[in-house]
Amino acid sequence: MNSERLVLDLMRRYSRALGPEGLSPMPTAERARGFLRGPVEAVLFDVYGTLFVSGSGDIGEAKEGVRPDRLTGLLSSYGVSLSPDRVIHSFFDEIRRVHECEKKRGVDYPEVLIEAVWMAVLGIEDRSKARRFACEYEMTVNPVWPMPRLETLLERVRERGIALGIVSNAQFFTPLLFELFIGESMHDLGFSEELTVFSYREGRAKPSPLLFEKAGRAVEARGIARSATLYVGNDMLNDISPAYDAGFQTALFAGDRRSLRLRKDDVRLRDVAPDLVVTNLMELSEHIGKG
Repeated sequence: MNSERLVLDLMRRYSRALGPEGLSPMPTAERARGFLRGPVEAVLFDVYGTLFVSGSGDIGEAKEGVRPDRLTGLLSSYGVSLSPDRVIHSFFDEIRRVHECEKKRGVDYPEVLIEAVWMAVLGIEDRSKARRFACEYEMTVNPVWPMPRLETLLERVRERGIALGIVSNAQFFTPLLFELFIGESMHDLGFSEELTVFSYREGRAKPSPLLFEKAGRAVEARGIARSATLYVGNDMLNDISPAYDAGFQTALFAGDRRSLRLRKDDVRLRDVAPDLVVTNLMELSEHIGKG
């Protein structure tokens, strides 16, 4: 059994533990509003908090949100003698160290390879083992579940001949979420590889404009104008602002209180507003594929 299959099996075990209902989005005070500036020929999505309910609101949960008691069994199963508190502190210290090194090299918003971080923290030399641990850690501290009617939305977008892509913070296990919950690979669901930009592959995280520029060049290579591309995300700073700067139309997904990031006090967003605000995924289908 290859390492990807092992990781997927681990993810299935954790998702089953959530029960048949999984995680439900928490309603927000936002209402659906706005309109698109023109026809849409491509839709690019964020993943965590947009396509999938995220227990922490996003991938890479903040240090203060991790409960040490939830890690005791996991550490024991991997033969790790360090205390959960020590592991958590070392984990975030290593991420901070990597970020600082990359910033000195001129990287604007560095991204880590999460398995490499765990190899350093736990002294694991086997990358496959580190990947399994990374997956179990993430599923423990940040369980995920598909947003309601995700599969239906993707089917409708495909039926309308609209190209599908992703620009998202992610790690190696992120693409497996689609197979885990929907039973099909990203490719089979219609996502184009050339329109998919994951942070861990680029060594940069949102809101780095380089991620959105790469996606912009990719849609243009398909003969699609940036102005005919819609980006959908849940964070005004990490999603809407850089997508707008890249020339995309924008939709703020305001369907889950865990993940919605309005950042009303951030002066960088003073002149930034999404074209659309939607409170569930199916509201998108009312706007795209028309005209």
